[in-house]
Amino acid sequence: MLTRRSFAKLSGAAIASPAILRPASAQSATTLVVAATRTPGGLDGDALKPNTQNVVVQVYEGLTRYARAPGSDGRVRIIGAKVEPHLAESWTVSPDGKSYVFKLRQGVKSFFGNELTAEDVVWGWNKSLAQNRTGAFIARVSSVTKVEAVSSHEVKFTLSDPSLLFLRALTLYTPSLYDSKVAKQHATAEDPWALKWLDQNTAGFGPYHLQQLRPGSDAVFVANPNYFAGKPFFERVIYREVPSAANRLALMRAGQAHWTEELTQRQIVELQRDKRVRVEGEEGTGHASVRMNMNLGPFKDRKLRQALLYATDYEALNQSVFEGLGTQAKSIVPPAIEGHDGSAWVYGTDLDKAKALLAEAGHASGLTIPVEYSQIFWWEEPLAIQLRSQFQKVGVTLELKQITDADMRARTAPNRRDLPFFTFLDNPIVLDGVYALYLNAHSQGASNRNDYKNPEFDALVDKARIETDPDKRIEMIRQAQRIHTTDATWLMTLYPGSFEAMAPNIRGWVWQPDLHERWVDLRVEKS
Repeated sequence: MLTRRSFAKLSGAAIASPAILRPASAQSATTLVVAATRTPGGLDGDALKPNTQNVVVQVYEGLTRYARAPGSDGRVRIIGAKVEPHLAESWTVSPDGKSYVFKLRQGVKSFFGNELTAEDVVWGWNKSLAQNRTGAFIARVSSVTKVEAVSSHEVKFTLSDPSLLFLRALTLYTPSLYDSKVAKQHATAEDPWALKWLDQNTAGFGPYHLQQLRPGSDAVFVANPNYFAGKPFFERVIYREVPSAANRLALMRAGQAHWTEELTQRQIVELQRDKRVRVEGEEGTGHASVRMNMNLGPFKDRKLRQALLYATDYEALNQSVFEGLGTQAKSIVPPAIEGHDGSAWVYGTDLDKAKALLAEAGHASGLTIPVEYSQIFWWEEPLAIQLRSQFQKVGVTLELKQITDADMRARTAPNRRDLPFFTFLDNPIVLDGVYALYLNAHSQGASNRNDYKNPEFDALVDKARIETDPDKRIEMIRQAQRIHTTDATWLMTLYPGSFEAMAPNIRGWVWQPDLHERWVDLRVEKS
């Protein structure tokens, strides 16, 4: 089982070399080369496409951010329960908790040299609300109803209800804070929010700016010379498309990439012993799950759903799929979030109980179930294969069906959600229990991909969303987890962990809940 101690051991496995490994093209030491799975499909955080989130977090930052502190191993970690000012320098709250006035930090400038104003904040939030996608969901779950300028550097947020989630939501990259002066130059009557331009260009106040995008090849980012927190170490970042994980690994070993994305657990284990590469990791907040739609076919029967949970050998999955690096998941609220409660997870491996529940559900002679998976996550196919072998022991035959990544996303979208049994991973990008519950399981949740519906659960989460007493709120979060776990619509397997492979003398990585490094945190440690 992977613990913080084992993560620390893994992180220190590679030995630092005296100078950064340089790519074959002899880039400057201030250029960071990232071996990415693909170039970003777009750059609008409200309209996520493949690898959009990976890069927009480098360009757009929030009014707030999570506090940070060094851990026992010396590496800096965020403190999920504590929010501090970032692009805003302070804020005041009305007595009823429904109004916040933020004072913007002076001297925050975009790549284009324009200073952040209250009008930029208002414009960005109105854009998100008009699009009615990611940012609009963030506004809804954090109770935001109106954003307005009070003065050039003061902006007021009006909430429908008090929200302990609100300040954490403002740490996100969306609703983005755009340089609206630049964005408006590209607006038209047909496209008043300049969506076409913002999908292929950037106009943020963060540390990096897109210089060039060549789909299928690379995206080049340059440091914002006006960044308020000082000059980033890396002046240039080349985000290079390398679809093959094996090729990304080879580039790292050859010193032609300084950072790589999405390696498999087996590759991580290999790199643990490789002095040419440094590996760091955290348990993370996203776990590999197989979800059952309780509105479709045999999954309407809770006993059948529970039987499959008892038929699963979780330790065997850890060893065979996750190389022993995983930790078992027991709730849709991760352990990294305050209020996590796995006490209702009683589904240890018990084949006799699985068979008994199957018989009670009318399947004593067995049944055949299709399980659909994609290649969005590297573990999907091996996990499905292992489950097929395990379920045969209780008379359940899994028919494996691979579907395209696009089909998986389309069929798990709010307007469809017609997959009966499928693999997926979602991780809450806000470190808050109510957010995690609402996102993944509320009937209005953006990532409620298996269309889970329980009025008692919804009512409890809605109540917790506006509760201002921290202790009462935590108890509601725990009760909601127990309801969801008892309903057994998620076959929760393991947290694969969040691992990053980098050149051996790069330091500064800070784990983020969206699972993407921040280039501005990184630096080269000189000998």
